[in-house]
Amino acid sequence: MVRIFAECWHMEPAGSPDVPATEWQRVFERCRAVPPHVQTARLGTDVPSQGFQLGFKRLVGLEQRAPQDPQGARCQLRVSLFDVARRHFFGRTWKGAPQPMRSSAGEPSTVPFNEVLYFHTSLRIPGVVAVVEVVSVADKSDGSQHALGCGFAILRLFPGKGDPAEPPDSQPQRRLCVYQGTPRALLHPALQDPAEQSGLLKLLEGVYLHYSLQPHSPLQLVMALLPQNTLVSGSEPIPGVVPSSDITADALRKPRLLKTFTCSLDKLSIVLHPSLEKFEEELLQLLNSDRLSQTNCGPDGGALAVQERRLHVAVHNGWGFLERPQVVVLEPESEGSRSRSGGGQRQSSASRLSSHSQVLALRSHVQLKGLAHHPAFAVVFQLEYVFSAPVGRDGKPSTTSSSRMAFMQCVRWAAWSPFQETDGVPEALDVRVALRGGAGPNPEGVMVYAVAPLGRSSTEVKDVEGGTVKFRFSTRSDGQSACSVVPIQSRAEDTSRLKKTPSPARGRRDPTTPLRSPPESPQGPGLSISQLAVTPRYPTISHSVASPWQQQLPPQLYPSPASAAYRLSHAEIPCASGIAHLEVGLNRTPVQMAVPDEEPLQELPFTPVHAPVIALGTQTSGSPTYMSRSSMAHLYSAGFPDILDYDGQVAEVLDPKEPVNFNPQKEELDVLQSNKLILQFLAFSRLPQEGMDPNWPKTVYFTFQVYRFPPVRTQRLLLVDADGAPGDEYPCILAAVNADGTVDSGSPGLELDYLVDPDFLKPGELRWFLRYLALHTLHIDVWDGDSLLLVGSAAAELKHLLRQGRPAVQVTQDLEVITTEYFQEGDGGGSGALAPIDVFTTVKGTLHLRLGNVGLPFDASVKRSSILPASRSHIVLPHDGTGGFGGGSLSAQTIPGRNVRRACHAHRLVDIDANLASLLRSSAPRGHARPGSESEAEEDAARRRKLARMEAVRRYEEQGHVEAPPHIASRQEERLKQSRDLGLIEAYRERSKVESITRMLSLAITTRHRVYAALGAAEFFEFPLKNPFNVQQTVTIECEDPELSVIVDSAEWRHFKDLTQTPTPLEEHMFHLKEGSAGPQVYLRPKETVYVPLKYQTFTSPRALQEPTNVPTGVSSRLAQKQQLNTTQAKTIKVVFRAGDGKPVAICQVDVEPTPHVIDQTFRFYHPELTFLKKAIRLPPWDSVPGSTVGGTGREQRIHVRCSDPNVICDTKSVDPGEPQDVFLKVAGSQSPQIKKFFILVFTDERLAAPAQIWQVYVHFLQRVDISCVTGQLTWQSLVLRGTRALRKVKCHTSHPGEIQVDPAEVFALPPNAVQDLRVGVRPRRAGARFAYLNVADVERHQLVASWLLCVSCRQPLISKAFEIVLPAGGAKGSSKKITYTNPYQNARGFLLRTDHPELLHFKEDSFQVGGGETHSIGLRFAPSQSPGTEEILVFINNQDDKNEETFCIRVRYR
Repeated sequence: MVRIFAECWHMEPAGSPDVPATEWQRVFERCRAVPPHVQTARLGTDVPSQGFQLGFKRLVGLEQRAPQDPQGARCQLRVSLFDVARRHFFGRTWKGAPQPMRSSAGEPSTVPFNEVLYFHTSLRIPGVVAVVEVVSVADKSDGSQHALGCGFAILRLFPGKGDPAEPPDSQPQRRLCVYQGTPRALLHPALQDPAEQSGLLKLLEGVYLHYSLQPHSPLQLVMALLPQNTLVSGSEPIPGVVPSSDITADALRKPRLLKTFTCSLDKLSIVLHPSLEKFEEELLQLLNSDRLSQTNCGPDGGALAVQERRLHVAVHNGWGFLERPQVVVLEPESEGSRSRSGGGQRQSSASRLSSHSQVLALRSHVQLKGLAHHPAFAVVFQLEYVFSAPVGRDGKPSTTSSSRMAFMQCVRWAAWSPFQETDGVPEALDVRVALRGGAGPNPEGVMVYAVAPLGRSSTEVKDVEGGTVKFRFSTRSDGQSACSVVPIQSRAEDTSRLKKTPSPARGRRDPTTPLRSPPESPQGPGLSISQLAVTPRYPTISHSVASPWQQQLPPQLYPSPASAAYRLSHAEIPCASGIAHLEVGLNRTPVQMAVPDEEPLQELPFTPVHAPVIALGTQTSGSPTYMSRSSMAHLYSAGFPDILDYDGQVAEVLDPKEPVNFNPQKEELDVLQSNKLILQFLAFSRLPQEGMDPNWPKTVYFTFQVYRFPPVRTQRLLLVDADGAPGDEYPCILAAVNADGTVDSGSPGLELDYLVDPDFLKPGELRWFLRYLALHTLHIDVWDGDSLLLVGSAAAELKHLLRQGRPAVQVTQDLEVITTEYFQEGDGGGSGALAPIDVFTTVKGTLHLRLGNVGLPFDASVKRSSILPASRSHIVLPHDGTGGFGGGSLSAQTIPGRNVRRACHAHRLVDIDANLASLLRSSAPRGHARPGSESEAEEDAARRRKLARMEAVRRYEEQGHVEAPPHIASRQEERLKQSRDLGLIEAYRERSKVESITRMLSLAITTRHRVYAALGAAEFFEFPLKNPFNVQQTVTIECEDPELSVIVDSAEWRHFKDLTQTPTPLEEHMFHLKEGSAGPQVYLRPKETVYVPLKYQTFTSPRALQEPTNVPTGVSSRLAQKQQLNTTQAKTIKVVFRAGDGKPVAICQVDVEPTPHVIDQTFRFYHPELTFLKKAIRLPPWDSVPGSTVGGTGREQRIHVRCSDPNVICDTKSVDPGEPQDVFLKVAGSQSPQIKKFFILVFTDERLAAPAQIWQVYVHFLQRVDISCVTGQLTWQSLVLRGTRALRKVKCHTSHPGEIQVDPAEVFALPPNAVQDLRVGVRPRRAGARFAYLNVADVERHQLVASWLLCVSCRQPLISKAFEIVLPAGGAKGSSKKITYTNPYQNARGFLLRTDHPELLHFKEDSFQVGGGETHSIGLRFAPSQSPGTEEILVFINNQDDKNEETFCIRVRYR
């Protein structure tokens, strides 16, 4: 490859004698630099670059050392960057102006430099130092200079492990010690770090260099114009920076940039010499001969092919690229066709070029941003070819394999300066630039194909022998953002564009070219390597300076599961099963170097094996299937109830395809303040499924959640077929099924109502509810009512429920019910290589749903504010302190809720203190009532006293006198006990008096605030804290609940104040965080009041809010909502503000009432028990602009995720704007049949103020059963089913009944606590690994009894014969053929016939008998195909035990 491609190591002359060098060439040659070490460069990959200012004041104590001219000697500084750990100089050596040496009597000599350098770097590590060499310069007689090194110094730019953004020392000026010798001593292998402490270096006594080092933030403006690790002075011209006009001539102290323009390149074409066909033919011959010579083999018949021709375009200022180069695909076409419209069909890049004059043309235009009016600004072009070569499975070149590998090489490049000769900005200009090749430096620093010598070229002139690039150049001001590249028309329709991580060994840079990451810029669309391989799998793409035949070629690169899933969209692609294109990234990465043994391994970009699940987001599709008028007539003749408004009129019907004009003010000012949401499930249209019964499903039920109402699980609904019509022609009407299994005779369908009125909504919640209707979708899970298996999911837009002042609206939507399935191709026998996971979506049916919103009046006497006052909504009202003690008891039970402030209420202590009453009852004798006993005991005592008095009166009348009552002694004893109880009460009162008074005094300084907290939403409020003392206080804020915190970051405080529009003042650095303190501290002056920002946010959801609620027909969802709220317990949190003496100054009591949250989407995953579930959920492109390309311009928006379960790992990584982003989950497995439920909260703001979406995730952990089988062959597996405590009638159901059968297949009785043996038979039709589900359901109660996850691993059988047949495509009739089979046995045998495509092939007979050694003809009937193509059909010949005997492969070509 060295003789074909020349590497850019040597310097090319700036210009030939005939062609003078341009300003861009001179700057480019002068500013080339050495890149840092590859291992060191990785340390600054994710670190932002920072600018620094380095100043050298003076050199003190140096003796004159100029042997030729001591009197005229001058000193010069030369500064270079050095990597101590790698012993590697990098960047460019800066040379200062020579300065004379000054000396005076009695004082050391001094050399005043006063030089200021600037640089920016991301390698802020201790190992990067600046080496300053002091050189004595003297002029020779011939005009040259003689330089002699006087010593060098080592400047530690970033010492220690501190913050590299801070200066290393607090002193503005410091000094360096100077060492003897040359800086090349640092390359000595015996020199160890730190070099200053090594004995190999000797100090120059008394010689010091004074310097200063500090960060320079204004350098941020010129980082795009100046490469990293480049030392420049302020007087050095930098293209794009306005030169300084002051006396210091320092343009980088306060840099100003030139005005930039956006240029457009149209009608771009490339002409290669002598012609495009001969150029590529010669190039392929040289590559092929080089391949054969490298592999030491003769001609093998293998041919190289040109797959794509690419052009890199970017703006370069001589120092570096301003933005990342854009990459476009060129297509060959006739030169004369350039004048015609470019809207024709794209030519195949693999087709042979015609003999006419051909050019490489770009059918779109390229826009470049950042071009300045400066002669050193140039537009750089690089022509790159993509070649493919045959490769075997072992990664080595092969001619028998149909797989190919691809590699890329640069063949030409060019640079054109638009402002070299023109004084103004050209508005439009036709340009023709000569292409370059061969040895010489280029901006990309890659190998370039050598230009053909004159002897081998045609009569073309010398200046265009390398080819030319022609285009039309136009400019405009940067008033608007320029897009990257207009997509090619033929590729714009491809919906499978995604980006592949580039290989780490893709390219090598010129060692003299600075290795730096260019600034983020708009990228062109990813390039599709179409037609790279004959097979549907795609090759590895490599780009290296070494010969591709010297490399060990890796095996085929299968489609990434992440890229496959990116094509899946529930809204746009109803069924997808493959990837049409493979795309590569364009980021240049350095080649891997040899790594020492002790170096840590570097993490490489890696795509996880688990394919992502697509989150629907807010994108839904309309009706993808056309419903005939007869079907519509059948649907609406079923007698569904009409949706009527408040006056009894039919609601206005809206078209779901029409856009919705949303005016929030019109909704808020509507006189009908109540909204009655109506959901009517009308019908379900079945779609024929492979291997499923045509009448599947027979019954269904739905699960969903509307707004913050409880989750709903509907009753079972029967699918009623139309009379006299098949079920797949007309939609099946839904009919409610009663508990006894009978069909409800009422109205067809299922209707559910949700009343949202001002009594239901909290103050200020109306706008959130309207936003929910405008932006959210209702996600509905459809379940099979018999097998309890998930059929699929549907999404309905709610924006049509916005009434916009109308009394009632309704809309009917036909929703696709979609499910996502995974299939892993390849041999399931464990060949060692990881096969890709094919992810595809399948439409299971169509759900016909009617949505309505009826406006209802509300009682006008109930005044409720729809919007809280902005000045008080987030500010806690302080306690005014005007109320006094209300009197009565100081018990905690009587303090809250007192409305009368200055009224006395006397209560007995035993009536209000349960502890005292219990103590008195425990001391009372059994059967005797004591003070504080119940009212019945007191009534009995009064009745006994009355009876005793009546008995005394009767005796007095009879005897004339009254005897002393016998119970006087007992009365005295009772009085003694009462006095003892009073003493006990007094002691108890004295003991609790301090606590009660303290509680009462705390109430005087307590302010109550109530928040309605939803999951993940931050409730922000400010508490006015006042210092009541006449002396200053340092108040400590204490709170034991971690969910309520003080906002100590001023930026976060400002963020929440802007969100809530709180007008209170904000203070920077208000809080002091002291180690060991109970909380943050704030300083208060006497009588001063400050506002303390508080935030309550919880990521844990109460269990009561997660449980679904069964809502049958006729039950109000409003009642279910109230019952659910009652099950949620509120909590109280106290925030105590303590002074320096530990006494509370104020108390904020926060009453938290949890409220249900909105669920945007529900995910259900089935996974084997006791194993980790690892999934990736792909986020919808919320912030992408319609029409924007992948990797286009846009502000980077960081996505944050949180999980309600702390035991679930949830994370996401930052990606480039426009790139797909995934949320990664890792869930620990549980025992079967447990279901783990949690929520994922997705935030788009860095402060996590409110979640943008909330996902509910269900993980069903099932028993795993591994089944290994062969395609087309029946394999049986035994399972054990255990009975429950009661007798049940159960039936087994599978998710793939066409491939899985269960014995027993009918309904059977499962005795209590019994053990039942189940036999599962599996006959897959495709080789690979997949999941299937087996449910055992109770047919009477419709409950799940047991469930298994079947992990089926199927391998391909050995194919004994292969056939090929050609059939016409588009015909209405099929074709009949026959093949012969010979019985290999000596006796008669019976055989069974199976196929993996029963929809394409039918057998005349499914079984046959044939004698020993005889031949039998098998009749085949091929179904017609409406589209051309090729299909491979397998025919399985099995024995009577359904074991495979032989397998035939029939390749059918439809033409």
